[in-house]
Amino acid sequence: MRDETTPKNWNQVKTNDSWAIFKILGEFVNGYEKMSRIGPCVSIFGSARTKPDHKYYKLAERVAKKITEHGYGVITGGGPGIMEAGNKGAHLAGGTSVGLNITLPFEQHDNPYIDSDKSIDFDYFFVRKVMFVKYSQGFVVMPGGFGTLDEFFEAFTLIQTHKIDKFPLILVGREFWGGLFDWIKGTLLAEGNISEGDLDLVHLVDTEDEVLAILDDFYKEYNLSPNF
Repeated sequence: MRDETTPKNWNQVKTNDSWAIFKILGEFVNGYEKMSRIGPCVSIFGSARTKPDHKYYKLAERVAKKITEHGYGVITGGGPGIMEAGNKGAHLAGGTSVGLNITLPFEQHDNPYIDSDKSIDFDYFFVRKVMFVKYSQGFVVMPGGFGTLDEFFEAFTLIQTHKIDKFPLILVGREFWGGLFDWIKGTLLAEGNISEGDLDLVHLVDTEDEVLAILDDFYKEYNLSPNF
């Protein structure tokens, strides 16, 4: 007996999958064309659920404002919470404010602080993440959830495996991230699953001044350019 979940026409399913390649390609082309014109930016990640009166929202806004005043643009996921704070800080400083939006059934909607010509919509997470990595000169990772961890660890892995050029990975909020960092050192490193030098790829800070210092120190030695 046929299960109702079984495709009735497997050939049609395979055909639909093939046509999806063109939609994916279109997202890559659109993203590359728009992002290549924007200039050096830093991505700010964090929870979409963080409210404007929360200390981490205010800190993300200060971080974005500070780095924008020193010549970097800001890229976020374009939604509410920490993403909104990042775009708001860039907007208040008169700098580049980019939003890479994703279609989701909840939480995600455009925030009002994205430059009108720098809001880009995506259906595919993996295409969106490529844009973050390729066109970011650094990742500033504020407190967040699974999505934030996914974006952080993907960049961490790509740098560790030399698939992309090294750039600053900055965890902001020692109180929030300290436990994770202790686990990485106490478990992953202790078990030999990572090398001690891998820990040098990540910075753990608390203030906007520390974020700016790390970015500026790094780019005294390296050129601002796409990462692959």
